[in-house]
Amino acid sequence: MTAALLASLFVFVLASFVGFEVINKVPPTLHTPLMSGANAISGIAVIGAVIIAGPQQMNVTIILGLIAVVLATINVVGGFLVTDRMLQMFKKKEAKA
Repeated sequence: MTAALLASLFVFVLASFVGFEVINKVPPTLHTPLMSGANAISGIAVIGAVIIAGPQQMNVTIILGLIAVVLATINVVGGFLVTDRMLQMFKKKEAKA
């Protein structure tokens, strides 16, 4: 393995553990509002993945970029749907005549 690949793998594993610990410590009442803020980060991940999957020859980079685009897009759309559903709970219901 090259040094760059090993360093990238180390950063990925470390970020996975730190991310899990941070999310695990968030109380359930704060999880949904924080998810709407995290959608912006996933949007940035979509842009980065599109750039990575861009004009190159067909290899592992394009496949990983495509997978990243799909997963980040699912995360963004799902996050917005959950946030919208949460906001609907706080709207006043109109009285029926």
